[in-house]
Amino acid sequence: MKGSIKIDKQRCKGCRYCITICPSGVIGLGRHFNRSGYFPAIAIYPEKCTGCGMCATVCPEIAITVYREKSGGRK
Repeated sequence: MKGSIKIDKQRCKGCRYCITICPSGVIGLGRHFNRSGYFPAIAIYPEKCTGCGMCATVCPEIAITVYREKSGGRK
């Protein structure tokens, strides 16, 4: 299954839970502060995302939305 994620960079506090749990190594920390002074998580290898949803499940700030492609390549 193919998927994609959207991370709300302003909501993210850079806790790294999503980075640790992602089995595909999709997520890393950004290099620029958000408005709250945190380095937010970013999708550094978005093409590797399987849409498993583990990152969104562990995110304490509910900053990650996961999208999964349906059969035929539609999201």
